[in-house]
Amino acid sequence: MNKEQLDGALADKHALVTGAASGIGLACAGALLGAGARVTLAGRDGARLARARMQLEEAGHAGRVAICVLDVSVEASVQAGFAQAAAHFGRIDILINNAGQAHAAPFGKTGAAIWQQMLAVNLTGVFHCCQAAMPAMLEAGWGRIVNVASTAGLKGYRYVSAYVAAKHGVIGLTRALALEVAPRGVTVNAVCPGYTETEMVAQAVQNIVRKTGRGEDAARAELAAGNPQQRLVQPQEVADAVAWLCLPASAAMNGQSIAVAGGEVM
Repeated sequence: MNKEQLDGALADKHALVTGAASGIGLACAGALLGAGARVTLAGRDGARLARARMQLEEAGHAGRVAICVLDVSVEASVQAGFAQAAAHFGRIDILINNAGQAHAAPFGKTGAAIWQQMLAVNLTGVFHCCQAAMPAMLEAGWGRIVNVASTAGLKGYRYVSAYVAAKHGVIGLTRALALEVAPRGVTVNAVCPGYTETEMVAQAVQNIVRKTGRGEDAARAELAAGNPQQRLVQPQEVADAVAWLCLPASAAMNGQSIAVAGGEVM
């Protein structure tokens, strides 16, 4: 996506990005700011969000970045946070549901508490955020929702059954909601990254090192091996796909689940 396609394309829009303090969320915020949007960074850690805002402002986006502390798994927190964001920058036109967690364990050692936590953050959080943002989008007759799912929503992975189940749920929710709102100017899509250079993958690398005794390079290579390009995806590559789906020119894209994974899923 070239600079000419992005410049000013979202100049009158307000985007809210969850899980925005680092990684894919922060990259998405930067891409949307680059297209002219005003962006609210949402997440649970106010200090990290403040550092992310400073980073974006120093990159030339001063006055167009706000922060909002909320927990996507708690409905009241989401409703209050979204109201705060709308009071600051106007209605939310673009919602990027990026907040997520992963927990690795064999199925037999995945307790009910971990199962519920994975569903609460990765699936119910998307539900809460869509419900909070959708009414204003429908009233305006325009909106973009992009759910950052995972290739785990399109295939299976061992030892992360709860995470895989939640991400499959996100894909199903994306498709159902896309059909409901299709005639009303709102689109709902999902972007499904493979293993990406993020804190979550860094934690996965450390888990492999701890459990197998292998070095970090070998652990990273194991995760990259599933990508036919034999590498980890970069957050900016995911963010570019997300930003494209938010453009007015992408109105025909609806209900899609786009893998950003080097060909791992076709």
